[in-house]
Amino acid sequence: MSNQPSNNNKKSPEQTGRDNVMFSSIEPTGLKIKGYDFNQPLNYEKLLDSYLTTGFQATHLAKAINIINKMQEEKVTIYLGYTSNMVTSGLRDIFRYLAEHNKIHTIVTTAGGIEEDIIKCLGDFKLGTFSASGELLNKEGVNRTGNIFVPNERYCKFEDFINPILEEIYENQKATGKIITVSELIKILGKKINNPNSIYYWCYKNDIDVYCPAITDGSLGDMIHFFQYKHPDFKIDIANDIHKLNEYTITRKKTGLIILGRGIMKHHILNTNMMRNGSDYSVYINTGEEWDGADSNARPDEAVSWGKLKPSNKGSSIEETVGVLDKEPTSIKVFGDATLLFPLIVARCFKD
Repeated sequence: MSNQPSNNNKKSPEQTGRDNVMFSSIEPTGLKIKGYDFNQPLNYEKLLDSYLTTGFQATHLAKAINIINKMQEEKVTIYLGYTSNMVTSGLRDIFRYLAEHNKIHTIVTTAGGIEEDIIKCLGDFKLGTFSASGELLNKEGVNRTGNIFVPNERYCKFEDFINPILEEIYENQKATGKIITVSELIKILGKKINNPNSIYYWCYKNDIDVYCPAITDGSLGDMIHFFQYKHPDFKIDIANDIHKLNEYTITRKKTGLIILGRGIMKHHILNTNMMRNGSDYSVYINTGEEWDGADSNARPDEAVSWGKLKPSNKGSSIEETVGVLDKEPTSIKVFGDATLLFPLIVARCFKD
């Protein structure tokens, strides 16, 4: 066989076709593709380990597990980010486990990611269907997030819970002049709910800082809006939180990021790590494609260009590129649904 395709028109059509198709190649040095052998006794740890040589997103998941295990081995400061729908789902209980056992060090989420944890302490969410009629649900006072139903009565209970807390904070603000930060408000909510099923109860107990740069974008914003009819001078400080988070990040020896989903919390975590010229390790899990240019959907390499992540191990030549599977990356994006993938990661990385 020839080493490369031929364009010699003097050859026969058969020989030209063979030369253009059947040319030799170098031998890649990567791992052999092989799936799990179900003829062997079932071992779930080995099953997950086999993902590394399965290919496609299974390999990305296995690499993500390796990166997170590396974070723990090196005792890096771990930032966990998630969107509100993750807390709507049963992932909330997994986040609670991580906070309860000090497996992570800093959390960044959205308003729904705060309030829905508290609301679940006041009443359960129920499994529904994606196809349920929004019009009919609305008439019955039931809100739908995907295939999860949230009765509006839960938000009424949340208002009953939050208003006395806002009154107490406001009275202290008037008496002392101190305007609390969003992270301080979250600690107060965790203390007041006093429920071990809550993520933020354990964040309060274990002094884990939780940041929410979009605190008004949800029911909490609604409650603050209604509260300001009575107390128009009520304030919450967002400036000190970004200063505190950036100062904290700058002083970390090493950082690792686990970012589930997209949007403001992803950007917030990446941006604070720009202050230290990039995080050492990162794992993204989301379903977004990068072609619209949004940071929400971008792969890790885009964040490297901004100095938000340190460069990962990548081949710089043909020989290195075809053998890149032999290298351990420091950052990876897994394309998939976090409700499917993150429990597997926690089972392999965080369960003692």
